[in-house]
Order: sequence, then structure tokens, then C-alpha cells
Amino acid sequence: MASLLQPLLSFVFLVWLIIPTSLSIQIPQQYVVYMGSSSGNGVEAQAADDASAHLQMLSSVIPSHDQSERRSLIHHYNHAFKGFSAMLTENEASSLSGLEGVVSVFPDPILQFHTTRSWDFLEANSGMDLRHWHPHASSDVIIGIIDTGIWPESPSFNDEGIGEIPSRWKGVCMEGSDFKKSNCNRKLIGARYYSTIQRTYRNNKTHVPRPRGSPRDFNGHGTHTSSIAAGAKVANVSYYGLAAGTARGGSPSTRIAAYKACTLDGCSGSTILKAMDDAIKDGVDVISISIGMSSIFESDYLNDPIAIGAFHAQQLGVMVVCSAGNDGPASYTIVNSAPWTFTVAASNIDRDLQSTVLLGNGKTVQGSAINFSNLTRSRTYPIAFGEDVAANFTPASEARNCYPGSLDRKKVADKIVVCMDDDLSIPRKIKKLVVEDAKAKGLILINEDEKGVPFDSGVFPFAEVGSIAGHQILQYINTTKRPTATILPAHDVPLYRPAPAVAYFSSRGPAQYTENILKVRSYEHHRQTNGTNMLTISSLLQPDIMAPGVAILAAMIPKGEDTVLIGKKPSGYAIKSGTSMACPHVTGAAAFMKSVHPEWTPSIIKSALMTTATIYDNTGKPLTNSSHQFANPHEMGAGEINPLKALNPGLVFETTTEDYLKFLCYYGYTEKNIRSMSNTNFNCPKNSFDRLISNINYPSISIGKLDRHNPAQMIKRTVTNVGSSNATYIASVHAPVGLVVKVLPRRIVFTEGLRRVPFNVLFNGKDASGGYNFGYVTLVDGRHSVRLPFAVNIE
Repeated sequence: MASLLQPLLSFVFLVWLIIPTSLSIQIPQQYVVYMGSSSGNGVEAQAADDASAHLQMLSSVIPSHDQSERRSLIHHYNHAFKGFSAMLTENEASSLSGLEGVVSVFPDPILQFHTTRSWDFLEANSGMDLRHWHPHASSDVIIGIIDTGIWPESPSFNDEGIGEIPSRWKGVCMEGSDFKKSNCNRKLIGARYYSTIQRTYRNNKTHVPRPRGSPRDFNGHGTHTSSIAAGAKVANVSYYGLAAGTARGGSPSTRIAAYKACTLDGCSGSTILKAMDDAIKDGVDVISISIGMSSIFESDYLNDPIAIGAFHAQQLGVMVVCSAGNDGPASYTIVNSAPWTFTVAASNIDRDLQSTVLLGNGKTVQGSAINFSNLTRSRTYPIAFGEDVAANFTPASEARNCYPGSLDRKKVADKIVVCMDDDLSIPRKIKKLVVEDAKAKGLILINEDEKGVPFDSGVFPFAEVGSIAGHQILQYINTTKRPTATILPAHDVPLYRPAPAVAYFSSRGPAQYTENILKVRSYEHHRQTNGTNMLTISSLLQPDIMAPGVAILAAMIPKGEDTVLIGKKPSGYAIKSGTSMACPHVTGAAAFMKSVHPEWTPSIIKSALMTTATIYDNTGKPLTNSSHQFANPHEMGAGEINPLKALNPGLVFETTTEDYLKFLCYYGYTEKNIRSMSNTNFNCPKNSFDRLISNINYPSISIGKLDRHNPAQMIKRTVTNVGSSNATYIASVHAPVGLVVKVLPRRIVFTEGLRRVPFNVLFNGKDASGGYNFGYVTLVDGRHSVRLPFAVNIE
């Protein structure tokens, strides 16, 4: 089948190539028009005036004879930032981009989801009990979850024991056909949803049509992430018997505000921007976004809706936590990499979900799985390798990987099929459907890396094994006349080791956009200085942090099909994996810290979590990745979050808005645009191309290019003391052989009245190995250990 489709696909691709560009640019599509910072005064009259001005701007580029809905605003942004979204042709968008006051115009992107025991595991790893700190915590912290909505009836959103809603809350609980104001409570204090057109503006009059839909979640993603971040304690829950225990969020007393900005098809960037603007206006403290653009589409910060919204959120003291993406294990796959976001990688926890494969010779093999198989030990079934049951004229490589149409249904029926998973262009879900549709009894996949992330196959018997176990199974098939096997239902494996470890799917740094810009800027500077390049070219160390994101049990919408398949009532809880699940763990940790330290800013909370992160697993060894190699900061950031230790970090690196503006200067954004973004008269520093990005006061150091033939380079940092007023910290360095790293001064002394002290870190790569070198600087005073990770690319 694949071979028959190929000529057709080639023809379609060729036709697409020859479509005249002049025709394609006249097809209207949704664009975002970003116009920088707003006054943020919240005055409705000003908002209406802005809307009128924006409508006039839109009308100036759309032909007067066009009487369609295009002459209206889809979304209007007016609180934290200014702008709108509308239907435009490419020519019209280009015309708008040249108008006074417009910072950027870009096509509205569709962003994708980055889709218990985890909090107990985090506590166990820290050796402390989170409950000990609850009496000191405020319940007035508010988390805004921008996702697919929420299922308010879940016990995870019960408000028992929570006090009155904070008076500063300005949000609403929007009603719909299936969602009433009474669905909100003291835990779920707000809920918004967004239809395609929120409001229209015509002839200077505002029309607010009744939106279609409701805040109710029909996907489950938003309900799951919300309960991870701040779900109430719910005892005796499980996913049909798996992962049984008490489900809770990281900050059970924290309030939740749900912003339904996504559908089953993904999330409109313009709607996410509207949701972020609303969340800031409503009064949230932390915004959680388990969503992002695909890593294959490179986008700069002024064309990225999350980066734009997050910049203005941090300006107003609101932290934005984002998932890093699920495109690992390749490098340069990280998304949401702006320095003003808190970007989260995913790890496993000390619980695995396994299924036993019993071979006809009596040997057993353990595979990773979430399955509710009805097969038993009492009966085995014929087992065959995929390429041995291939359909006629199908290449063996396709059959061994369970390609659609690659298997002979007659040969597969009533057999357990073994397939390779070395072609990841066909996901596990598709391979399972291919085998199930062919009436097989079950599926065994062989994949060394992916086996660490259990796949939910429902009632269909399934197990995924590594290369060693896979070799044993194939050897048994090849040496036995009538090989048989069975696949038993999944079961919990507690106290699993090693954990945490970087999840196979978790996206890796460095940031692709950063690296490409660095190369261009390096070339330009080299050319302008007649071949003399004395620069330290620096990038960001991304991701920032790591948190549990594999096989996480959390609240879920009731699904009728589960009842039919499994024969039990809907669970109300489900097990999911992804950086989508890691992100709300950090959101919950940040909210918990904010509840204990309400005066702490987003950058202080971010620094505290990064500099106190765990870099060892539950075996006492350095953290590893899915390939069982030591993990580096491009995979795990600063390490695994340790919220309790972060409550008392000793020192923090405060990153200011001015630091971020210098960052934008470095990447070539004009002073005019930067002033519009910041609503200031900011001036870019002069003649400091080589220092701008290195010296923004970030809780990590990343140098994208350090020439071994140049002199040692000095990076500046400033620490703020949030511990004892009189303290002396001693610096030590953990660096690879050949890379010389020195901290100057080595002793950092704080006295009464002296809270902020600068220091320098010197890097000399003369004898270092080429490529990225990783390590960290540690500042210790006897009570606190402050770790500053670094990544240095030696050329």
C-alpha cells in the first residue's frame, strides 16, 4: 500500500510546488498584530479607544469593497500588552507591519500539547515532608492554567478546608450550556473559554456575541495538568488499579483559574495570547502552559505568542512556566526557550508499570506497559516476528516495524506479533492499531530507549521491551518450531531505580533559534572587524529545570469508552506522560514557594529552584538519560526540582527586566521595538556585543562559542543574600579536564546591610576538548549550597 501511495503523494507535492505564489498570498489567514506594552491601567474606556484605533488600522489595509467578517477584530489585547488578531492576506499583513506602533505581524500559529506518587517521590528525594510546611503557607496564591479547560466535578478540585477567595481576584466564571457558575468554588475560582471570534468591532461600536462552548474539558489534558499543579488531596485513587494511592497537587491549597484556549486540534497562538492577557488582568500569580510550537518551526521571540505574553507577564510580576517539548532525544529540539519563561524538561519517578511476557519455554521477560489484558498464564498463543508475517510485496523493513498495510491479516490473526520500533515516524499508537486491526492477540515492541515510557494500550495485550529482552524473544522464535507466548496485565513496580532520569522524549537544548542567530551575528562581527574575532558568543542554557513527567497519575475526564472496554466505571484518573506533566509540577512548586514567601519575585523563585536542584538519583549517582549516560544540562537543565530545599536557597540570582532588554539588544532587535515592548526609554548598551548575553544575571551560564586560541573570558554574576545577614560563601568548581574555570573572588562575604555582591567566573578553553563542556560552580556557607551550572562550547 505504501508503494502505491508514493507516486500519488509525489504528484500532489509537485502540484503544490507549482501553485503561483501570487495566488497563495491572497488567501486570508489569521494573523497576530503585536503592538508592544500596554499601560495596564485596565480602564474600559481606554480599551474601547484602542479597539477603535486598531479597527481603523485594520480597515486601512483591507479593501473597502470587502464587506466580509475580515473587517473585524478576532481578539483584542489591551491589558498587559497591545494588539489584535484578524484575517489578513500576506500582502495586507506586510502593509500593517510597516505602520507606526506595530512591533511585529505574524501568522497565527497552531501550538500543540506537550502531553500521586510524583510529589511523594520529590519529598522522599529531599528527605523532608512537604506537609510540615503547609501551616506556614498562604492559600491566596492563584495559578492560571492555559489548556483545554477543566472538569470541575473531579474530587481534585474540591474546596473543602479552603478559605474565602482573595479579594484581589478580578476573574470570572463563564457559563456555558454544560458549565454553571456554581461549578466554580473556592478552589476553582475562575474559568474562561474562547470561541473563534471573541468580540467584533464595527463603526466604533463593540459587539459581544454569545460565545459558543464552555470551560468544560473534553480532552482531559487541562484537567490532568491542573490537578498535578494544585489538585486537592484525594485518597484511594488509581487508574483501574494501577498506581494506587493518594493523588494531590504540589500546592493543594492553591487556587486554580482555568483558561480554555485549546481544542482537540491544538491551540491557536492568538487565543493563547488573549488567555495570557486575561490571566494577568484577573490577578494570577503563576501561569502554567503545557503547550508549545513545534521545534521544526524556528521562530524568533517577536513571532512567538508564548514568548510575547510571558515577557509582559514577568514585567508585571507573574511567573510563566512552560513545557520544553516532546521532540527528544535529539539536540536543538527545545521550545519555549525565552529567558523570561521557566522551561521544564521531564523525568521518571521511582515507580514503573510493567507487563510480564511469558514465553512457551517457561522463561519470562518484563516489558513496560499500561495494559488491562485478559490473557492469563494458563494459555499461550502463537508468536511471530513482523517480517515473517508480512503482506505480499511488502519490504521486510516495513513489516518488522508494523507499517500500516505491511502485515498479512491471515498470517497475523490470533497470534502475538513482535515488531521493532526503530522507525519512530510510525508512533506506537499506530503500530498497536495496525496489529489490533489484523485480529492479533497482542503486540510486543522492541525499543531500548522508549521502553522507559509506558504506553497505554487499554485492554489490548501489549508490552515494550529493550534490546536484550527483544533479542531473547527473537532467538526463542527463531529456534522453536511452534513458538508461543502470552502477555499478562500490567502491574506496579515500586521503588524503581534509577530515578529520576531524563525521559527519552524530553526535548534537548541548546535552543535552535539562539544558536542560529549566534552564528549569523558572529559572522557579521567577524566581517566588520576585518577577520579579528575576539568574542565570547553566548547562548542560553536550556531547559532550566527538570520535573516528573513519566507515568503521572492525575485527574481525568470520565471516558465512556474505558467503561465499555475495561468493564468498570470510569476511573476519573489517568496515567499520562510528557513535558506537559512536568510543567505543572514546577508550577505547583513555584506556587508553594510563593505561598511561603509572598514577597519573592518570579526571578527569585526561578533562581531558588534552579540553584538547589538535585543532580543525583535514588542510587546516589549522578543523574542519567534514557541511554544510561550521565545527563548534561542541555538535557536536565539545573537538575530535578527540590521545592523544600528551594525554600531556603541562601543566595539567589535576580534577573531584571533590564537584563531581558539587553538580551533583546544582543539579538538585534531595534531600540524602537524594545522601547515599545517595555514601555520605557531604554537604550541598548554600546560596543558590548560580546558581553550582553553572558552577563545577564541568569542562574546558569552558557557560552555558545569560546575560541581556545583567545584569552580567557570573564563572565559576571551578582548574588542576593536571602539567608543570614552575616555569611561567607566559598566557591568551588566542578569542570571537565582541560577547561580552566576560576571564581573571582573565591570568598564572597555578606555583612549587615550588604545584600548584593558581584563576582566573576573566568573560562579558559586552551586545553579543553572541542564541543560543549559542562560543569558547575558551587557556593557554600556551611548551611547552603548554591549551584550555578554552565555549558561552554569550545571551538
